[in-house]
Amino acid sequence: MKLNEIKDNEGASKDRIRVGRGIGSGKGKTGGRGVKGQKARSGVAVNGFEGGQMPIYRRLPKRGFNNIFASEYVTVSLGRIQTAIDAGKLDAKATVDAAALKAAGVIRRPKDGVRVLSDGELKVKLTIEVAGASKAAVEKIEKAGGTIKLLEAAAETAE
Repeated sequence: MKLNEIKDNEGASKDRIRVGRGIGSGKGKTGGRGVKGQKARSGVAVNGFEGGQMPIYRRLPKRGFNNIFASEYVTVSLGRIQTAIDAGKLDAKATVDAAALKAAGVIRRPKDGVRVLSDGELKVKLTIEVAGASKAAVEKIEKAGGTIKLLEAAAETAE
């Protein structure tokens, strides 16, 4: 195959419809805009406008806020960790931390830390170092004979 022979699959791209090019085209005269009125004109964007009625975004009360200081964790299930170990991407004897999970392709980026959740089963003994874990996940890790070290708790006591 040569670069000049590359083309899209049949039907992968549609030709654009040329509007306003005569009534024989089926999209002539008003060009699919209906008749008259504000929306038939150019330069109109009436998002959220409800014809003078109080718009829904103003009828409903404002609620809540976004905490800009909140930590954003990446969640990883025990089942996902076990799958990575079975596939040979994670070493069960080494410490499993954010860097190891990233190298294994389990997570894309660690954000503010990794939080382990209890979905799935863990069959191997692991040493895990993460920012957080659910109680059920900690129980499953310890039941499998492994240990878990929570980094977040250590950071809070140091302050």
